[in-house]
Amino acid sequence: MTVEARAGEDKRPLLVARGIEREYVGIRETLRILRGVDFNVRAGEVIAITGASGSGKSTLLHVLGTLDRPTRGTVEFDGQDLFAMSEAATARFRNRNLGFVFQFHHLMPEFTALENVMMPGLIARRSPQEAKGRALELLSEVGLTDRIEHKPEELSGGEQQRVALARALYANPRVVLADEPSGNLDPRSARQLHELMYTLARRHNQAWVVVTHNEDLAKLADTRCRIKDGILELSDSAETV
Repeated sequence: MTVEARAGEDKRPLLVARGIEREYVGIRETLRILRGVDFNVRAGEVIAITGASGSGKSTLLHVLGTLDRPTRGTVEFDGQDLFAMSEAATARFRNRNLGFVFQFHHLMPEFTALENVMMPGLIARRSPQEAKGRALELLSEVGLTDRIEHKPEELSGGEQQRVALARALYANPRVVLADEPSGNLDPRSARQLHELMYTLARRHNQAWVVVTHNEDLAKLADTRCRIKDGILELSDSAETV
């Protein structure tokens, strides 16, 4: 079954997966994690994926993000087959077009919020002034202007994840992939984070794919789908933020 976001149906899909299968060959058996997944997402849209632990949610996200190669199937971005490219070209594509947000924020504890968000720019050899300007802009967007000089240990869990979100958006990616981004947060902070993510998706016309175990948070997305037995299916209609 092809899963497509319900909103923006006049737009051409930005990220398209076709017939995605992922198998892991063991000593005694072959584990089939994904079984022919078809998936579309358009710019400015948010798709939430739910499913039981071990159902293949994170595996699908890693394939979409070119962090893992499918056993069979293709992933195209803006019409380009990502797995037909060389590893170096795929890495360049990933750095320029994809943003990643994970359950664990992976902030560097010795640096401030501002310095953590600046890091992608400094790694890309932007000037410190340019990197700082971009980081300040993003921290303002996520509501942390008054926390820029705080180190991670001085921030709440929700604030730390907002810093990680700002860092993921540094290069203005066209697709953002989030894997249980609110998994370690209390219910109020989790909902605030999801509402913020979906607001940013629309503001910047980015395609977002969010894996979450929380069905209530998934309802905030434009489209909600579920993985069961390696197959992706549409769920009920989503709420409007």
